[in-house]
Amino acid sequence: MMSRKTISSVIITTLCLGTLGACTPTISNRGNLLEPYQIEAIKVGQSTRSEVLRTLGSPTIKSTFDTLVWYYIGQETKKHGILDPEITDERIYRVVFNDEGVLENFELIDKERMHIPYVREKTPTHGNERTIAQEFLGNIGKFNPPAQ
Repeated sequence: MMSRKTISSVIITTLCLGTLGACTPTISNRGNLLEPYQIEAIKVGQSTRSEVLRTLGSPTIKSTFDTLVWYYIGQETKKHGILDPEITDERIYRVVFNDEGVLENFELIDKERMHIPYVREKTPTHGNERTIAQEFLGNIGKFNPPAQ
């Protein structure tokens, strides 16, 4: 039979291991993060639109003003607990086809994008600002009566 000290140490060890497991970050892939073998399969001047579509999958977006330009955007994010996720890897590829549908240009776009931080503040709205008591008491009697 195990002693109380042994049982206590087993419980404490289990709790410690469980707590450490809770600190593991969550890694998520968003969009289409192209792999090196996919990129190597594409040949500028040889690959057609259908071959690119078959190899890379659907583009993340197509250019608004030129349907011959496709973009593949992919991100890998890491999230720790309740904190906002941080981007650990991001790749944006531009794929340009000529009028015959043959790949004309395939390039990794430089990451000179502006970083716009999220703002967690609330926008004030003007009007009737109600207290908690008004909210609670205001709902009394506003429920629909049962249908007969």
